[in-house]
Amino acid sequence: MYKIAVIPGDGTGPEVIAQGLKVLEAVAEKEKFTYRITYYDFGGERYLKTGELLPDSGIDELRKMHAIYLGAIGHPDVKPGILEKGILLRLRFELDQYINLRPVKLYPGVDCPLKNKGPEEIDFVVIRENTEGLYLGAGGFLKKGTPDEVAIQESINTRKGVERCIRYAFDFCQKRGKKKKLTLCGKTNVLTYAHDLWQRVFDEVSKEYPDIKTDYANVDAICMWMVKNPEWFDVIVTDNMFGDIITDLGAMIQGGMGIAAGGNINPRGTSMFEPIGGSTPKYTKKNIINPLAAISALQMMLEHIGELSSARIIEQAIMKVIVDDLESMSAGEMGHTTSEVGDLVVKYIKET
Repeated sequence: MYKIAVIPGDGTGPEVIAQGLKVLEAVAEKEKFTYRITYYDFGGERYLKTGELLPDSGIDELRKMHAIYLGAIGHPDVKPGILEKGILLRLRFELDQYINLRPVKLYPGVDCPLKNKGPEEIDFVVIRENTEGLYLGAGGFLKKGTPDEVAIQESINTRKGVERCIRYAFDFCQKRGKKKKLTLCGKTNVLTYAHDLWQRVFDEVSKEYPDIKTDYANVDAICMWMVKNPEWFDVIVTDNMFGDIITDLGAMIQGGMGIAAGGNINPRGTSMFEPIGGSTPKYTKKNIINPLAAISALQMMLEHIGELSSARIIEQAIMKVIVDDLESMSAGEMGHTTSEVGDLVVKYIKET
């Protein structure tokens, strides 16, 4: 009995999560596993009504779950940063979800903006450190609001945090078993303290993995090569901020936010899985948003908790929907409604 927490969230989050849960029901029936869902209303609406973001009791309950399935957090009536820091970042920090896992995989039938690049060239994974760096919020203001104002934001990188992320990346690359190539993304020529630590730890840990090829590239070069030669990459490991940037670029080359999913991983605790496209308020309740990213996030969740066969079945169904049924991956241009796309995935799961 898997205990799964569901946070539908804001905007289109509840719509796409509903499709994911239809898929979960279908694959669980087919593969004969059981689960129990507990819903949580954390998000913009709750904050506007109660002023509460994420109570300590909620964190304690989530720690007992096998996984968290998240729709999206972000509300047009809430000042940017409040929900993100108070819910998303707090979940990552409190649950020690120190790995952000982002597959960048182009499926057949999906339009790619890169000339002469197809599924054979775009299939890599970005592993981003998820609980340190600039996103810790260390720093402050001096003389705020005056002509002499100073704003300081510090990037905090611990040896423990860097090493456990890099070790996870080496292990993942080994288990993935494709090119067995791990690329460190940094900026050692300018960030001579933080990224010197990353490079030294990377070099030390690499000695324990003689079967893994390693290389290094500055983040600006990574962005260039992801566009020019995405086939060079197998697994990329990087810090929090650079990972945040390059994974959005990765989403675009794999076909857009409609297919991009990610996981916030604690290898020994509760992990959280989500579509990365955000709450997209302009499409709320129109039944036109693409739910495949949320369904892909469900696939990642099942793979993480050990339901490997179920995850493969879902991916096959997603690919069949893309090839056989969708006119576009964009909201309102799919040729089907949000709920119809979910129904098609369920149909192909039952036929598998």
